Amino acid sequence: MAKITIVHLLLAITASKNWYLHQLDVNNAFLHGDLSEEFYMLLPPGFNSPTPNKVCKLQKSLYGLKQANVVSFTALLVYVDDVILTGDNFDEIARVKAFLDSTFRIKDFGDLKYFLGLEVARSSAGIYLCQQKYALDILSDFGFLDCKPVKTPMATKVPRDASAELLPDNTLFRKLIGRLLYLVSTRPDIAFAIQQLSQFLDQPTITHLQATHRVLRYLNGCLLLVSSFLPLHHLWKANKQTTVFCSSSEAEYRALASTACVIQWLRSLLRDLHLAISGPTALFCDNNSTLQLAENPIFHERTKHIEIDCHLVREKVHSDVIKLLPCSSKDQLADIFTKALAAVPFQIMLSKMGLLSIYSPV
Repeated sequence: MAKITIVHLLLAITASKNWYLHQLDVNNAFLHGDLSEEFYMLLPPGFNSPTPNKVCKLQKSLYGLKQANVVSFTALLVYVDDVILTGDNFDEIARVKAFLDSTFRIKDFGDLKYFLGLEVARSSAGIYLCQQKYALDILSDFGFLDCKPVKTPMATKVPRDASAELLPDNTLFRKLIGRLLYLVSTRPDIAFAIQQLSQFLDQPTITHLQATHRVLRYLNGCLLLVSSFLPLHHLWKANKQTTVFCSSSEAEYRALASTACVIQWLRSLLRDLHLAISGPTALFCDNNSTLQLAENPIFHERTKHIEIDCHLVREKVHSDVIKLLPCSSKDQLADIFTKALAAVPFQIMLSKMGLLSIYSPV
């Protein structure tokens, strides 16, 4: 499956350029791969053969073959199983469809409506992603369709009771977290809550289960919240840093370096698509000490222990790949991925990130 980040980027480009957006599906994708090794199989039950003691030599990949997924992915790297086609020339899109159909049997679904479990809507204002059906299925499967909704997915003060009772069976907790993780692909509002709860998959307690129930109650109150892709691209991530730092400035410096790597990758990807960006990419930070550390090439006594790879951000600043800009803490959108916010600031962050109701005027 294509990285969801690339899907988001493609939709953002399509929205900003007002390109056509079509969807295809490759029939029996695993049956098209060529095999580089010899494989044999027993005759299937019910197949009458005059030579029952012989086996069949496979000419193509087959469902159930360990190499089938790899072979198919190698041959269909660009299209995979579900295909998105976009561009400004309708005739060229038609020619690509004809070429693919001559090589693989495909289904043409026309305008993109549903892809990788994501519901896609389009208007003159942009493209919108939603997982309402997926969220409804989760609520239905876990019995939360009629629950009382809450305004935030996580309480601002999360109890950390080390003596809390462990769940006798963590299967249900793991299953719920696993399904919610995929929902994060269009719902950054629950990313921090799910990231926090994912740390306790091994030994979850009753408290952790109650916290996941709060996420479900939150979802029940805002099922129609969608991600909008106007001439903007959204990329989000919430994970725990594995390195222990001596200060918050160092921690944010590491985060800046990680973000700089992602920015470099996105710029390279856009360049490959002949959509190169002119000028540096703005990168906001609300920590003045971190900004000074990133822009000052001098090593100080208190920072000489920082790993070399973190200083990548300095290189990107000096080469005009990124431009560091200060911002106030109240305007830092990344806060929604680093802490549990109260209802009012949480809703403000959602509106700034382009999350809106699918029935809102566009």
